Amino acid sequence: MQPFTALSAAAVPLRMENVDTDQIIPARYLTAVTKDGMGAGLFSWIRYHPDGTPKADFVLNQPEYQGARILIAGRNFGSGSSREHAVWALTDYGFRCVISPGFADIFYNNSLKNGLLPVTLAEEVVAMLWDLVEEEPATTIQVDLRSQTVTLPDGQQHSFAIDPFRKICLLEGLDDLGYISSKEAEIVAYEARSAY
Repeated sequence: MQPFTALSAAAVPLRMENVDTDQIIPARYLTAVTKDGMGAGLFSWIRYHPDGTPKADFVLNQPEYQGARILIAGRNFGSGSSREHAVWALTDYGFRCVISPGFADIFYNNSLKNGLLPVTLAEEVVAMLWDLVEEEPATTIQVDLRSQTVTLPDGQQHSFAIDPFRKICLLEGLDDLGYISSKEAEIVAYEARSAY
């Protein structure tokens, strides 16, 4: 997993609430055996016409938001099934962080385990961010995991909470198994001390 320490990037304003995992990545994409290429199916139900051509009015298809690495979404993002594919689609597309007033629990935990930082901010802050990046799409937002802050170009800062264990894992680029493996020397030493 790629470590996450800090990110300074443009953002995509997705003014939608209750986006579920089937909307993030429809079921027809779930037959893939790797994470590679999942980004092609991201939001495909509203991103493409039935013939596969991009819908010009959908935010991900608008030129000014190409290359953005932060997604700003509405309440209850990631509800629905427990599929990790939703997180894989977001990261394969290029997102490293999703900002929302609230996430579905399973999606939130899947994100942390797969290198995507879910940041929960107040609804009024999210609404302000939507307005800001719609008015000026090139706006750079700074997300710092160490200080747990989101900083805007004018210096305005907003703090977010994160589980300390998950923070360590993201900073070091480790999933659960990787974290345990990183403690192998300590485990061996403990077992040696505890042997009868």
